[in-house]
Amino acid sequence: MKMHGLGNDFVVIDRRAAPLEVTPDFARILGDRHRGIGFDQLATIDTCPDTDARLTFWNRDGSLSAACGNATRCIARLLMEDGRQSLVLRTERGDLAARDAGDGLTAVNMGPPVLDWQGIPLLHDCDTLHLPMDGDPVATGMGNPHCTFFMDDIDAVDLTSFGHTHEYHPLFPQRTNVQLAQLVGRDHLRVRVYERGAGPTLASGSSSCAVAVAAARRGLTGRAVRVDLTGGTLDIDWRDDGVWMTGPTAHVADGVLRADWLASVL
Repeated sequence: MKMHGLGNDFVVIDRRAAPLEVTPDFARILGDRHRGIGFDQLATIDTCPDTDARLTFWNRDGSLSAACGNATRCIARLLMEDGRQSLVLRTERGDLAARDAGDGLTAVNMGPPVLDWQGIPLLHDCDTLHLPMDGDPVATGMGNPHCTFFMDDIDAVDLTSFGHTHEYHPLFPQRTNVQLAQLVGRDHLRVRVYERGAGPTLASGSSSCAVAVAAARRGLTGRAVRVDLTGGTLDIDWRDDGVWMTGPTAHVADGVLRADWLASVL
């Protein structure tokens, strides 16, 4: 299936009925927008005895990611087409609750943010609210590492160059997602995203959660904010039980990977 959340696009493979091994090489080839299908992230759905399904995520470069917020919302919406109003999905991030938020919107609880340096993780002990880096960014863990820069004009930055440089900053041993954030109103942020292993993307759910948490910790906003991304808007609410993310999803198409193509790449 091809899906997207605000233009953050995914290939989703349902392995519950037809198992298919996914390797880093396969993910890279499938993610090639010219020779494969193309995606920001690849997600697989597997059966899980304790939850409604188990999800696994790969970035376009073939690396694994413990969390992918928009893909989780897309798959939750797919599984709720049978009439369920809520469900629980198992990920490396943990068990994530999802619910139908009405008006075609889907909400997912991405869990509590990770604020300590070891859990994010960072290379050494430092203040995660004020990293020892140019630009005074904030580090947040949402199942994957995030580095948020607050700026007066996020459009003045070359996102590709800036993001690539900071993705590989030595303070982040597992690399990091990079966000450029700008306060535009009360509890209202504009954000541009560079995703680890994918590059610039139109949106990112976990990045939006990380920015909202960083802004609240800095005292720039409250804990419920509107996040305007290049591809659209998400509502983020940092509650006692975790960071809830609400927004639209789209199921674009269903397809079958041809046997001859699979044989040529596996």
